[in-house]
Amino acid sequence: MARGQREPMPGRYPVTFGEVELLRDLDRQDGWVLSKDGVPQSYIDLQDPTFLEFEYVRLMADVIDVMDDGPLSCLHVGGGACSIPRYVSATRPGSRHIVLEPDGLLVNLVREQLDLRSVPKLKVIVAGGREGTQKVWDESADLVVLDAFTAATMPVELATAEYLADLARVLRPTGTLLINIADGKGLAFARRLLATVTAAYGHVALLAEPAIMRGRRFGNLIVAASRTALPVDLLTRRAAGGLTQARCVYGEALTNFVAGAAPIRDGDPVLAPVPPPSVFG
Repeated sequence: MARGQREPMPGRYPVTFGEVELLRDLDRQDGWVLSKDGVPQSYIDLQDPTFLEFEYVRLMADVIDVMDDGPLSCLHVGGGACSIPRYVSATRPGSRHIVLEPDGLLVNLVREQLDLRSVPKLKVIVAGGREGTQKVWDESADLVVLDAFTAATMPVELATAEYLADLARVLRPTGTLLINIADGKGLAFARRLLATVTAAYGHVALLAEPAIMRGRRFGNLIVAASRTALPVDLLTRRAAGGLTQARCVYGEALTNFVAGAAPIRDGDPVLAPVPPPSVFG
């Protein structure tokens, strides 16, 4: 922990939208899990922010690591315990972060219990994704991370062409958009979201474990998108060489994955997938 930071207290805490639980990792002295409704939301190691416990977060880090060297200006839609901002600040000193998180009491909890104040150049805006993004300047971010969930479900209003257009406004011309989505059998939601992203960006890649990519198991998929070329060869090697041995799909293979799915637009009757109880059991 940072000097002067008190030991976090495990337990249940009321927040604006319900209750969260703070759990100690018994295998790592400074590891903590933030959970809501039985669903793990964030994992952090207070001494080593480069340690990423969740597999999908490691895939997001792979994308970030292959971006051009140097500090990044970042927008994070969805806060939790701020695992990715902590990682970027540790691996790219001098980076700046704006975090959009609608739950003000959760933000206070993470500040007090999980040493959020130790992350340099980080500003939190207590607002939902659509409302908060409107407050961010045009072409101000090298990296936009969309990782917002209600329990284990992505809000559909954050998956539409209209909202993704607002995120594109925030990105610099060479910037990268990262989206964490969750889906299961058939991957119908993932295909529609990919159709939405590919309609707006010329370069898109999808990363996930093979069983998830084939729709055999519910889990997380990571979308990387940019107006300029992504280093897909390097990204493919990094993803395959990690603990997850994930696949990276792009180009013609991604076109086949989307397979004529329609983009998601405001007002479309789309339901985000809900994981089966066994996923977190």
